[in-house]
Amino acid sequence: MRLTLALVALMAVPAMAQQTPPAPAPAKADQNAPDSHGDGPFAAIKEVDPGLPRHVVYRPAALDALDKGKLGVVVWGNGGCSGDGAGARQHLLELASYGYVVIAPGDIRSGPGATAKAPPRPAPAAGKMLPPIETTAEDVRAGIDWALAENNRAGSRYRGRIDPKMVAVAGHSCGGLQALQLAADPRVRTVMVHNSGIFADGSNPITGMTVDKTLLGTLHTPVIYVMGGPSDIAWPNGTDDVRRIETVPVFLASLDVGHGGTFGEANGGPVGKLSAAWLEWQLRGNAAAARTFTGKDCTLCSDPRWKIERKRID
Repeated sequence: MRLTLALVALMAVPAMAQQTPPAPAPAKADQNAPDSHGDGPFAAIKEVDPGLPRHVVYRPAALDALDKGKLGVVVWGNGGCSGDGAGARQHLLELASYGYVVIAPGDIRSGPGATAKAPPRPAPAAGKMLPPIETTAEDVRAGIDWALAENNRAGSRYRGRIDPKMVAVAGHSCGGLQALQLAADPRVRTVMVHNSGIFADGSNPITGMTVDKTLLGTLHTPVIYVMGGPSDIAWPNGTDDVRRIETVPVFLASLDVGHGGTFGEANGGPVGKLSAAWLEWQLRGNAAAARTFTGKDCTLCSDPRWKIERKRID
């Protein structure tokens, strides 16, 4: 499968010593904009499956179009660990259009088809800076459990269509921490951390979540950090993680757009393209996608908007 990618430049990302906790939720584009369908080979849709009513599922609309191809699975941690499973819908539709079942915990609270409203969020607990999380890493993991069970369930639309060796976990901001919490799951083949990182000063300012740098030792797969440049509030945390990871391949890609990324743009914007390429390389071994990240003449070595750092990638 050939990917059309407008991606970017090889530069080392400098470290920053100052620690700042991530914002509780991503910046959003027009939430009334129509859903994209992705620009991969399979037009994608979002839905709530009756078998997984507390999650939002993104998938190719016409599963028969896969022919003998197999679906991969991507589970997603929402920005702010919120219960809006549609908060990054344009980005997740883009990933689904490349032949993935993408699953986010929560309801459809934003965009077309919104069926729920966000409840009032309680005040942070004593000694915490941010309000309680609405979803947990176990809610994210439930997407893996469900998808692989559906692959084997008689009567399921997914029966025999999913490759259990193509599982990725990803997330944004607080959801990126959830992705790291699931990194040790042996079913996971790659981890994608967006605008996030474990708190470099050892603090835990998010009510209901406790994480520390020992999570980085649980990584057993390649990992990519996608950051929003020095203005990204999670920049000190993510760049510190990358410096510390020494046992698995790690790639850092930074586009100077701040903490909100490009999730709200049609087809997820340039971050959507980058993420799809990473999945195609890591889960399908796609040679064209691999050239986005590998070699001195990689695709990500030609556009000065991006800065990258890589360790054990080539």
